[in-house]
Amino acid sequence: MFNQNNTAILLVSCPDRKGIVAGVADFLYRHNANILHADEHRDNELNIFFLRTEWSMSDFSLDIPQFKKEFLPIAKKFSMKWAIAQTDKKPRIAVFASKEDHCLVDLLSRQKSGELAGDIALVISNYTYSKPLVEFYKIPFFEIPSIKDQAEMQALTLLNNYKVDVAVLARYMQILSKDFLESFNKPIINIHHSFLPAFIGARPYHQAYERGVKLIGATSHYVTEILDNGPIIEQDVVRVTHRDSVGSLIQKGRDLEKIVLYRAVKWHCENKVLQYGNKTVVFD
Repeated sequence: MFNQNNTAILLVSCPDRKGIVAGVADFLYRHNANILHADEHRDNELNIFFLRTEWSMSDFSLDIPQFKKEFLPIAKKFSMKWAIAQTDKKPRIAVFASKEDHCLVDLLSRQKSGELAGDIALVISNYTYSKPLVEFYKIPFFEIPSIKDQAEMQALTLLNNYKVDVAVLARYMQILSKDFLESFNKPIINIHHSFLPAFIGARPYHQAYERGVKLIGATSHYVTEILDNGPIIEQDVVRVTHRDSVGSLIQKGRDLEKIVLYRAVKWHCENKVLQYGNKTVVFD
């Protein structure tokens, strides 16, 4: 039996056809589930149906192995891609940080206050600036100067040893190699300013200031082999004016980066994100 204080979440994507919702709901009803939330979406162009269903486990009659076995006929009938998760098992997070630690500080604080829906298992950084802060929160800190060659192997060993479920690049100014991504083979969430493809390279806010931009923003996305081109989870913007200095642009940008990354990590840990192609469906 599931933990009585727990809920379970089923994520489904499949070709759209009649009977999907009824099939899932009937299966859960037959096993004494009390459905708490049910969200759905249809991509009309691709004819793909998405479903997120969450139910109470207090009287549910199946454990996870039993669920996977007994749900399989329904999944095959509708050609489903699906996953099930339990809310009492928080994803373990590895945070990669660098010299700019505002996103790291925000995530540490939010985990402490119970807002994150995940557990930060360790922090890896190419600088030691944040070590005292991380250790204040009683989280292991590891300095790896750069993610290259042997250093990549060191990082992968740490991720494996700490049983990490998702990595978060909290303004981590290093490019992860294809080999690293393939070896880790789990979700990685990144955050950066939303000027791309404009203002590429160093000092983007200085470049934006010189162009007199009227909007600045932040984007959080899953990492893929193509740099800064993975499926977007969350974005936000704020208006700026001619009265803003470079310093105020940077400050507003940092505030956006913190909240956008937090939302992306939170929604991922709450199993509210479904990827398909180079897009996401976020059930929030």
